[in-house]
Amino acid sequence: MNDQIDLNRLPRHIGVIMDGNGRWAKKRLLPRMAGHSAGANNFKTIARHCNELGIKYLTVYAFSTENWKRSKDEVDNLFNLFRDYLIDSRNFKDENMRLKVIGDIDMLPKDIVELIHEAEENSKDATGTVVNLAINYGGRDELVYAVKKIAQEYKNGDISIEDITEKAISDRIYTADQPDPDLIIRPSGEFRLSNFMIWQSAYSEFWFSNVLWPDFKPSDLDQAIIAYQQRDRRFGDAK
Repeated sequence: MNDQIDLNRLPRHIGVIMDGNGRWAKKRLLPRMAGHSAGANNFKTIARHCNELGIKYLTVYAFSTENWKRSKDEVDNLFNLFRDYLIDSRNFKDENMRLKVIGDIDMLPKDIVELIHEAEENSKDATGTVVNLAINYGGRDELVYAVKKIAQEYKNGDISIEDITEKAISDRIYTADQPDPDLIIRPSGEFRLSNFMIWQSAYSEFWFSNVLWPDFKPSDLDQAIIAYQQRDRRFGDAK
């Protein structure tokens, strides 16, 4: 563990945009799926490192609402990786990590939805890192989801116009019971959110790296945390 990290000032919630799998494979003259497979394996490594450090929440962008535009073969292969991970998660109870899938899972294949429910149920009592796997997730779609819930509650007479506040929206998004991400990490040399946690990231700190996701090491995560701890978070306060 990096002795420069102050374990008393860890970010409670880290978001990661896992980017660069395709370019990683292309650089090695490999098929794109080799990159996705390497990225999936690295996700497990980084999740374990977060758990060892004591990070309370980790959210990783695995499949966006826009990723359906990719070729059917690539989407099918990505779904197979999800299946493998969800099945394999049965073997990691001793790691004490809780799995939660966020996004519109109703559009996913039925067997994957069943595996999601099983994995969430099996890990519900874990007290270590909560790992949010964002599948068929989009920040704008999440806001539409929250607004629809509020509209239905208003139609039912359960809330009034005055009840519709920022907190009301925060209470109805996929991460309603969790703190907003303190730190969002994007590897691969890109500098955008790409529709990831756009409501929750209002005051997040950002850390960018040129490292492609399959090559992103625990030491890179450590550097991101160290950089985060060196910043002065003001949340709009002038002090």
